[in-house]
Parts: sequence; C-alpha cells; structure tokens
Amino acid sequence: MDTITHGIAGALFSKALFKGDDLFAMRSMNRQRVISWSVMLGAVFPDADTFRDLFSRNELLMITWHRSITHSLLCLPVFALLLAVFTRWVARWRKWDEPSFAALTGIYAAGILSHILLDLVTSFGTMVWSPLRWSRPAWDLIFIVDFTFTGILLVPQILAWVQERPEKIRRRALISLAIFILAVFAVQAIGSAVGAMISPATAFLFDVILAALFLLPLRRNQKERPADSMAENGSTGAENTSRDPSYLRWNQLGLVGACAYLGLAVLAHHTALGRVKDFAIMEKLEVQALGALPFPPSLWKWDGLVRTPRGVYEVRLDLADKSPFNTSPAVDPAERRAVEYRFYPEAYPNVYVEAARELPEVQKVLWFDRFPVTRFHEESGEQVVEFSDMRFPQIGRRRTPSFTYQVRFGPGGNVLSRGWVK
Repeated sequence: MDTITHGIAGALFSKALFKGDDLFAMRSMNRQRVISWSVMLGAVFPDADTFRDLFSRNELLMITWHRSITHSLLCLPVFALLLAVFTRWVARWRKWDEPSFAALTGIYAAGILSHILLDLVTSFGTMVWSPLRWSRPAWDLIFIVDFTFTGILLVPQILAWVQERPEKIRRRALISLAIFILAVFAVQAIGSAVGAMISPATAFLFDVILAALFLLPLRRNQKERPADSMAENGSTGAENTSRDPSYLRWNQLGLVGACAYLGLAVLAHHTALGRVKDFAIMEKLEVQALGALPFPPSLWKWDGLVRTPRGVYEVRLDLADKSPFNTSPAVDPAERRAVEYRFYPEAYPNVYVEAARELPEVQKVLWFDRFPVTRFHEESGEQVVEFSDMRFPQIGRRRTPSFTYQVRFGPGGNVLSRGWVK
C-alpha cells in the first residue's frame, strides 16, 4: 500500500483507538498529540527501507529488500523500542508531556503492525517472517493504490475536524467539500489515463455522498452563532481543551468503515477466486498455481491468473456480472457463455533462455515472481529474453507488464545488457 495511505491510517488509528489529537492542531504539543505523531510515524516507518535506493545502484532492491526487515513481525518489537527511545529523548529535550516508555513502545508497535497488515492485504508480497524466512505472503484483497479505501480512512478525520469548532464549521465544511470534489475528478482522470476507468455515474455518486456528509451538519448547526461558541471557550477565544464526543465518534466510525471495507474485500476475493477455479476446470487446465488479484478501480474488478506448464492464462472478472463459468454436468457445454481470456505462452527453451535463467539477477526475479512468463525474440541482431510477472497486469497502453526484466545477448552469446524494462 502507498505510504501516504499508511500515514492517514496511522492518524486515524491514533484518534480512534488512543484518543489522539490532530497532528497539526493549533495547540501546544500535549500528550495526545505526541500519541498521534507516534502512531502515524510508526505506521509509515516500515517504508523507510526505500531510502536505501537513494544510495545504491542495485535496481533489484525493490524486490529483494523492500518489505523485508522493516516489515517483519519478528523485528517489530526492536523497532518499536528504538522509536520509543528516540521519542522520549525528543520529548524531554522539547519539554513535552509524553506517555510512559512502555506506553510509547506499545503505541509504536501498533503503528508498525498496522503498516504490515495493510501491506499484507495487497498482492505485492511482504516478508513478514524475515530474517527467519524470506517468503512473501500476500492476501490479494485490495490493489496497492486504492483511492476508495484511502477516502474511507481520511474523510471521517476531516469531518471530525470540521465539526470540532462550531463557529468555523461552515467555512471548514465548504472548503473541505470543494477539495474532495476536485480530488474525485482528479482520481477519475488518473483512472482514465492508466486504463482503470471510473464511470461518470460513479464519480457523481461519490460527490453526492461527500456533499451529504459535509453539508448536512451545517443545517444542524445553522442556528449556532460564533459568539455563543466563543463564549463557551472564554472571552479570549482560547481553545477549549475538552474534546467534543462527536470528534471521537467520527474517527471510530472511520475505523469501523475501513474494517468493513476490508471485510467486503475478503468476500469479493473469495467469490473471484471461486470463479478462477471454475474457469480452470472448464478449460481443463493443468494448474500449477492460481489466484484472484484485485484490479482497479473497485472491489468488483478482479484479475484471474492460472499458471500452467505452457504459460499463464488471464481472465478479467467483473463480479457485477453473473459468473459464466458454469461447470455443472447438467449444463450443455454448447449453452455456456463464451469466455474471453488471454494466454501468455512460455517461450520454448533455447540456449539464450537457459543462459538468462542462470544469471543471479534473473534467479532473484524468478524468486519474486508468482506468475512468471518467459518471452524470447530477436531484435536488431540481438537475442532478447524477458521475464514478466503477470500479477502486475498490463493497464492502458503499456507494451509489457510492470516488473518485466530483460536480458540482451550479442551475436556471440555475450550479455550486452540486463535490467527492468522502463
């Protein structure tokens, strides 16, 4: 999952579970803000492993290093302790009121754990047992970038902030609503650019939901005058340190909504995986591995993959449609619906393919790949071997899937170049 969403999730967890304060509240750095910053930093900390790319020319770090030690359940207590030590040092230096060392350690552990779990629900793979085991479990529930899930995590936090100050609710609500509506249009444009279309009707539905969430509270508070609210906070207009119960409820509602969304993803994945199995049975495939992977932009779209000795079959699934893979013996095969799928054949073995497979870099790529396909062709007198992982599908006009590793051989069989296809 993207790092920004991890940070948003950490902020939500701090408020919903630990009664944390806003990260950028116009108040002094109190204990509740320290808690919020700690959970948020813990939630983004595991992605610190990507900084190694800045100091290394090894382009395979994304598959061999990312989501390893810093994402390990075994190493989690160590990182939580170190972050708690650092936070206590900063808090004492700045004279902040901070939680106890044991509480800080637990808070950081919760933040790091949230990151690990939210990475597991994607299909990239996370080495949660490193360095004991270097396997890459993946639950294949939601796409690596899921704007709907990010919105579920973010919108309740903004709503809590909007309604925190009655005298500012109108301005905050209108500005927030305008920003979110523009964000919906931006996401729709991004989806169109990459081939994950979001229909105008769906975008309009999101806008209507956002308008209801942000505008309905205005009607409830329209009789409330700023002067009344200022009186409640004192004549100087100082912030009231007591927290409105609705602030906590909105954040808890966001956490419940996020969990419900993941629950729906579990059900959708189960349905999609069942259809992929039915497809394999209907086509009488010799299955080596199969999976149902999330496909943007919604929980209704899935990418079914079946690996066989001959290559990889791909079938795009829309759970809104009735399953065409009716394998019941009672159904006449001639009456079954035609199924559109793609087949990516494995290249026939030759000296170049075998030589490429012996390269240490290619062996690491094949260790990472779950649905690998090997391609071979000649180009300008050079022999080209490509290894693609089909779980990263072709979207839009891209010629090859993401994570395609290419090896070029010269006429004498020498390696001319090797690396990811850009």
